[in-house]
Amino acid sequence: MDMPERRRRRVLINSDAKNEADDQFAIVHALLSPTLDVRGLVPAHFGSRRSRRSMLDSREEIDLLLELMGMAGQVPVANGADGPIPDEATPVDSPGARLIIEESRLAGEGDPLFVAFLGPLTDMASAILLDPEIVHREVVVIWIGGVAHDGSDQRRKIEFNLSNDIAAANVVFDSGIEVWQVPSNVYRMVSVSYAELDEQIGCAGPLGEYLIRQLHEWNDRYHAEPIESRSLGDSPAIALMLYPGSGAFRVRPAPRFGAEGHHVPGSGNPIRVCEAVDVRFLMGDMFAKIRRFAATQRHTTTPGRTS
Repeated sequence: MDMPERRRRRVLINSDAKNEADDQFAIVHALLSPTLDVRGLVPAHFGSRRSRRSMLDSREEIDLLLELMGMAGQVPVANGADGPIPDEATPVDSPGARLIIEESRLAGEGDPLFVAFLGPLTDMASAILLDPEIVHREVVVIWIGGVAHDGSDQRRKIEFNLSNDIAAANVVFDSGIEVWQVPSNVYRMVSVSYAELDEQIGCAGPLGEYLIRQLHEWNDRYHAEPIESRSLGDSPAIALMLYPGSGAFRVRPAPRFGAEGHHVPGSGNPIRVCEAVDVRFLMGDMFAKIRRFAATQRHTTTPGRTS
């Protein structure tokens, strides 16, 4: 269904798309949502532990998704930084950071720009350092990253998205820009099984087939133990843009992050921390849109029909 422009929410999606197997679902969900005006996709790095060209890997994955969806050339794609910022005073200039700045200048009262970060906050920090006035514009940063603020998430390792640019997270959390954080204790609960994927999108054409296959392949490569599920941890960012009421939020003072990813006293600027998300709404909406997209593709490619 076509949506009047004034009824659409302007969004950018910054994604380390080839890091795992969940960004793909989030990107597809956003692109298939009529109330979201996706103004651009920004490929992000995911460190150098898995690849020495991680941002370019993310770019190639985004390009592949757009090709599968028949949207190549229809959505701007602007490369982000190829690594973390050197320190909290030095940006990494990139087309992705410049796109964030450009779109932020179009934001106005009642028409904010939502920027979803599914990986590190490198490009948002760079945008702030390149154009400090951005923090005074109508911009909402949604970040999938960090750990719970109440100490309930006691994992031994530093949270992955944070680990790839701690300095950037400190720049963003110190800046006073509006932040909605989805920490790891929440995003890890958005799990899906192989059986559910087969049931929900197994017949959803080449796109559904690819989404399922790449998830299996990632698990087979990186999990030694038997597994038949995966957390679609990046998808809450899309659900919150579609329907902010699908998240349960608590306002907390912004911390800073120490070298091991732990919280230390910060600016105290208020941020919104998501403590739960409506997984039923998220999954149901996403699967329905993927199936509907596949049905539309079959309809327009049936012999004897024209699109």
